[in-house]
Amino acid sequence: MVLLLLGTAVLYLWDLSASGWGNSFYAAAAQAGAQSWKAWLFGSLDAGNAITVDKPPAAMWIMGLSARIFGVNSWAILAPQALMGVASVYLLYAAVKRWFGPTAGLLAGAALAVTPVAVLMFRYDNPDALLVLLMTAAAYTTVRATETASAKWLALTGVLLGFGFLTKMMQAFLVLPAFALVYLVAAPAGTGRRIRHLLLAGGAMIVSAGWYIALVEIWPASSRPYIAGSTNNTLWELALGYNGLGRILGGSGNAGGGGGMGGGGNTAFGGSTGIGRLFGEAMGTEISWLLPAALIALVTVLAVTWTAPRTDRARAAALLWGGWLLVTGIVFSYMSGTIHPYYTVALAPSIAAMVGIGARVLWLYRAELWARLVLASMVLATAGWGFVLLGRTEWIPALRWVALAAGVVAALALAAPAAQLRRLAVVGVVAGLLSAGLGTAAYATVTVTVAHTGSIPTSGPSGTSGMGGGPGGGGGGTRGDRPDRTSGAESSPEDSTSSDGASAPAPTGTSGSGSSSGGQSSDSGQSSDSQSSDSGQSPDGQSQDGGARAQGGGPGGGDGGGGMGGGSNSNSELNALLEKTTTTWSGAVSGATSAADLELATGTAVIALGGWDGSDPAPTLEQFQAYVGNGQITYYIAGGRGGGMGGGDGETTQSSQIATWVEANYTATTVGSATVYDLTAAK
Repeated sequence: MVLLLLGTAVLYLWDLSASGWGNSFYAAAAQAGAQSWKAWLFGSLDAGNAITVDKPPAAMWIMGLSARIFGVNSWAILAPQALMGVASVYLLYAAVKRWFGPTAGLLAGAALAVTPVAVLMFRYDNPDALLVLLMTAAAYTTVRATETASAKWLALTGVLLGFGFLTKMMQAFLVLPAFALVYLVAAPAGTGRRIRHLLLAGGAMIVSAGWYIALVEIWPASSRPYIAGSTNNTLWELALGYNGLGRILGGSGNAGGGGGMGGGGNTAFGGSTGIGRLFGEAMGTEISWLLPAALIALVTVLAVTWTAPRTDRARAAALLWGGWLLVTGIVFSYMSGTIHPYYTVALAPSIAAMVGIGARVLWLYRAELWARLVLASMVLATAGWGFVLLGRTEWIPALRWVALAAGVVAALALAAPAAQLRRLAVVGVVAGLLSAGLGTAAYATVTVTVAHTGSIPTSGPSGTSGMGGGPGGGGGGTRGDRPDRTSGAESSPEDSTSSDGASAPAPTGTSGSGSSSGGQSSDSGQSSDSQSSDSGQSPDGQSQDGGARAQGGGPGGGDGGGGMGGGSNSNSELNALLEKTTTTWSGAVSGATSAADLELATGTAVIALGGWDGSDPAPTLEQFQAYVGNGQITYYIAGGRGGGMGGGDGETTQSSQIATWVEANYTATTVGSATVYDLTAAK
């Protein structure tokens, strides 16, 4: 177990800073949280607290605290995700070990550790790392609760899932049916007591998530940031609409996951809906390496334990982990709203657990021919499917043949008569582990060697999100995970569709202190120790803003400035200009990733007009005029992302109205290659 955790830590922490900021959208929020406690509390994108990110702030709380303690730099922001990965592997090991022994626990933990999408997301600053940790921890507490019908352990499950809601909202609740079912079926207590315990756990979940929703509702809207991604500045609407049913059914700002740009060969958006989506071009190499084996194991364990006593632990485990796998997998396969390949990291613990549990249960029945044949089929299915997955890339062609050959040898050894199996056991086990783990482990390991940036990272040797961007599929784009509220194919900082493909080098110092003034001010000031990054690449073929780009290109100048979701800002003249400001916000620009790149490059607060894609109704033209009148904003930078994408007509969005007003009342100047307006000097 110690070796497993050490190996996982090395895998997840190795050369971690190579990806720079990773997703600059969330990195900027972490920087804001390190500068302002109010920004930390609300998950604001800027230290001046104009607008939040489009997710609840739990993940930003951790990154913001790390940045406040260790300084605003790549390692401080990415390392917490890696440590969450190590903790998730341990908790999965511990949960499986309790009922099936250390060997099954080690197999499950190792399978999770080398799942490609897990390696990717535990080295990245999207909220998914914390979400997986909380769900895995909740599975562990459910195991403990089911053992003794413990109300305390079950209540802790509710608390963990409540905080999962504060991490990525409704996605955290996809495991609820499985967790509730296993306790209702298998806990050693009377029916009434089991139901009361479930109600208590439900109450704990509501309280652990609801306190923050209540806080936001009670806090005067005039003194807190706008809730990005919502249409009415409330978390309720964000949770139930855009981040809730909109994800499942489409609409509410969600691009269709199965049609248009979201379907067919558009791998960044998960491919077409249907039962084969998890095995398709987009998601297959991320998560499906062990999926056939896990499904075989689930069916077999349920069949073997069908007539077992109610509290049978093997069946309970199948309900727990298999229920997690089936419910989440079916939702991911058929959801019509925005979905991206890296979402599948939420399936990794359940797949790994079922593989470990299934192997252990079948090994106990190894004297029976049927058990040996099923075990051999798990190995052969894994080897065969790995052969197909590796065939989708030109990376190390011989690897697929080696893994397939090992799988055939293992299957033959495991299917041998019981008398012969004893002599072939070592050969079968070694060959089985080699065939099952070679493809996924190799794919996971090479993921570590590739820098990933942007809103839609993908695992593997080159990362082919299909949406432009740099190494590792660092695509950003039309709207990351609020980033996914536009027509055609949109997504958010965690889900967008195009990127400049280059990550801004992370600053190595801590954020400096300073002051802000007026209105919504930051608690502590601005940092100027950030370094500007190299210029990135322009998106390849996807519209960034769904409308006309404002003059001057991106805020960093040219077409690539500003980036999307993990981009860079190479306009050193503009950076220097913003660094000299002393106002609450050094500048304002349309679109969240454009603002984020400028914030990270300068250490100052920048208003993201209209949120992710410029379509949020915040700030309004009247609010912006008040900020300017109060001397709270120094510059307006033309360009960026926005112009109405996902929010309707580009002429009617607040960000477009602001652009028109600025152009009519202030003089444009060129700074580097960016068009800038000095808001302190009217025409």
